Amino acid sequence: MADTSPASQMPPLADDQVPRGFSFAAVRAGLKASGNPDFACAVADRPATAAAMFTSNKVVAAPLLVGQRHLERSHHQIQAVIVNAGNANCATGEAGEYAAQQSCASAGAVFGCAANHVFPSSTGIIGVPLPVEKLIAALPALHAALGRSAAHLEGMAVAIMTTDTRLKIAAASFDFGGATVRIAGIAKGAGMIHPQLQSAPGTALHATMLAYLFTDAAIAPAAAPDLLRHAVDSTFNRISIDGDTSTNDTVLLLASGASGVTIHGHTHDAFVRTAEDPQTALFSSALHTVCLSLAKQIVEDGEGIQHVVELTIGGALTDADALRVALSIAHSPLIKTAWAGCDPNWGRILAAIGYAGVAIDPTRVNIRFGELEICRGGCVSPHFDEAAAHGYLLQRNLTIHIDLGVGPGSCQFWTTDLTEEYVRINSDYST
Repeated sequence: MADTSPASQMPPLADDQVPRGFSFAAVRAGLKASGNPDFACAVADRPATAAAMFTSNKVVAAPLLVGQRHLERSHHQIQAVIVNAGNANCATGEAGEYAAQQSCASAGAVFGCAANHVFPSSTGIIGVPLPVEKLIAALPALHAALGRSAAHLEGMAVAIMTTDTRLKIAAASFDFGGATVRIAGIAKGAGMIHPQLQSAPGTALHATMLAYLFTDAAIAPAAAPDLLRHAVDSTFNRISIDGDTSTNDTVLLLASGASGVTIHGHTHDAFVRTAEDPQTALFSSALHTVCLSLAKQIVEDGEGIQHVVELTIGGALTDADALRVALSIAHSPLIKTAWAGCDPNWGRILAAIGYAGVAIDPTRVNIRFGELEICRGGCVSPHFDEAAAHGYLLQRNLTIHIDLGVGPGSCQFWTTDLTEEYVRINSDYST
């Protein structure tokens, strides 16, 4: 099946799309067995306003614990981000935390900032001690490689890849008051993808989802977390490849302020107050665009996948119910393997709706594959054409519409099939 996905056809980022006030670099530290770049950084010209969301997994990697502490101690001001691939630094005990702290202290000395202004991230295999001495030894080369071009940002995106087959990058901009505000983001992830991100780690749930968002807007520190949460909830928190929530999932937003445009934030009763605060509305829309692009690129690059599936759930009692139905469908091995085989076995979808734990009336459930009516009123549609449905499922990109018929709740969710190749990739990941 040819890859005609949007992610595979993305144009290269231009230099004038890179947010001002940041430099980027990537080098080889020797963590990846392949010898490919595996250590990257982003450095702000001065401390940048920062907001982050982390995994909800109760098993939390050391760099997330250290990063959270640094955000608190620096009053959400971060100047350098360091990311290594090839080792998750998770389930490594006190030694793992000490290694993360060492890497931050050494990076601070090299980049000219306090250790508390360094934010660490790691991705790779769990349970293996982090050879922090390799990272420390590579820091001078990382500093020497710093640059502000699109190629430098793309280099960072490549270095953080693990089982990814392509870099993931997105950008958006808007004009306000005669100035241009830029937002750009990079991400990695292809397996162990079911982000359930929240503002602090380990308070709610070897590949990982990492995303770094950069903007040259100035954002009030009190506003940044809500702006990020609003964007993440409808993008990164609406994707799943395999239903596994990683120990290292992180989304970080840094705002340099170099554009001179200030984003003031919002009130809780009206997130976007277009008339009162148009720059917040413009920024929120652009940030959502970048996050959604990155989230979809992660799904497009799912390990071994042959199908990308957009679930459109409507007619639920609440939006939360619609999301529970989407998760029930997206995490069913029976459904995902049917998609892999292009088998229009819609009864599996109906069953997953039934055990999702939400209020439904089975006699009101309708299902469509694209424009093809498959199920009406909880029974096979009189227009069901098995050959046509099979033909539709031969496409890489699928849209499945579910109407529960009981209320106004809705959501969109992006997921994948489950293939033999996924099993092969993950059956010997550590060996």
